[in-house]
Amino acid sequence: MNSEGIKLRRALNVPLLTLYGLGVTVGAGIYVLVGATAAEAGTHAPIAFVVAAVVVAFTAFSYAELSTRYPVSAGEAAYVEAGFSSSILATVVGLAVVLSGLVSAAAVSLGAASYLHGLTGASTLGLTVAVVALMALIAMWGITQSVTVAAIITVIEVSGLLMVMLWGFAFSEPSGVTLADILPPLTGPHWAGIGAASLLAFFAFVGFEDMANVAEEVKDPLHTMPRAILWTLLLATMLYIGTTTAVLMAVPLATLSDSAAPLLLVFADAPEGLQHGFSLVAIVATVNGVLIQMIMASRVLYGLADRGHLPKAMSYVSPKTQTPVVSTLVVAATILVLALSFPIDALAERTSQVVLFVFVLVNLALIRIKLAGVSAERHFRVPIIVPVLGVATSVLLLATGLL
Repeated sequence: MNSEGIKLRRALNVPLLTLYGLGVTVGAGIYVLVGATAAEAGTHAPIAFVVAAVVVAFTAFSYAELSTRYPVSAGEAAYVEAGFSSSILATVVGLAVVLSGLVSAAAVSLGAASYLHGLTGASTLGLTVAVVALMALIAMWGITQSVTVAAIITVIEVSGLLMVMLWGFAFSEPSGVTLADILPPLTGPHWAGIGAASLLAFFAFVGFEDMANVAEEVKDPLHTMPRAILWTLLLATMLYIGTTTAVLMAVPLATLSDSAAPLLLVFADAPEGLQHGFSLVAIVATVNGVLIQMIMASRVLYGLADRGHLPKAMSYVSPKTQTPVVSTLVVAATILVLALSFPIDALAERTSQVVLFVFVLVNLALIRIKLAGVSAERHFRVPIIVPVLGVATSVLLLATGLL
């Protein structure tokens, strides 16, 4: 219980939570990763997203069980504490999750400011401050309001991907590969490139785990959490495969591999208004990433403080908005410091390794909980082989990233 005796409001249903999950999963990743993935896997880039989706699925189902066993904020920390009976390890995991979100939000806020600078000519510094401040205000407004705003923005950014698919498949002059070129032979050296690309594609799926950190604000977690996690994974996979295929068919591979804004290349022969419209969608997608990471990180800090792992002041909840105001302000201030003072690219490279480290510990925690026979009154269940495979695949990807 926090110092004011006020808890978070349970207000999220399956559609809102799914849109929240899509908002943090779909966004900057797919908007910038297609070129890098194509550089590694060549014409087989869509297959890399299929491989990544299979890998992510094991850990996603582990989260589905754990989030119904322990439907609280700072989910990963709660899972690890339950599995390892270590408050220190739980705090480390919780702070690792916060760090990954803060670094991601800082990098994305700089990206949003750069896009806005291109349109307005305003100072990038001022735009960065404005983006973070505005997103902080929305995050403190209320969980229903802030997630609803994020959901609306998510619909816009998903619409952008549908625009890419529609224009790429139906209107763009085909300059890339054919559908037959995308399917790889069963054996051959191309699988090494697909494997390397799958590591990149994996990080486009990172985000579903953030859903666990708003579990304390979910209606009927037993049914809502597993369904929303599954829908998020399925919809993201379909969007990624469709988008990547459309881009590969519309854009020459050499041009695509060298681009930092690959999706915009699909509209090279489109009317200028459509090009500008898609640029605005890309800006909205990056801003959404800042908001959702801010919501996630503030809930983790709140959850850690509410369980006594951080200063009690961090668990303060506004009586009016029922949101963790102090934690949100701390998160916003830290994002600004990171965005304005540190080499974000170098920090972002380590963020993916932090996420995989958390995945390994979360899956191990579920294995230990199952072996110990710990049971809750009612919760979603997966076979023990699921977290075992979650550990194996996460370790494999982590090792690949360290090579």
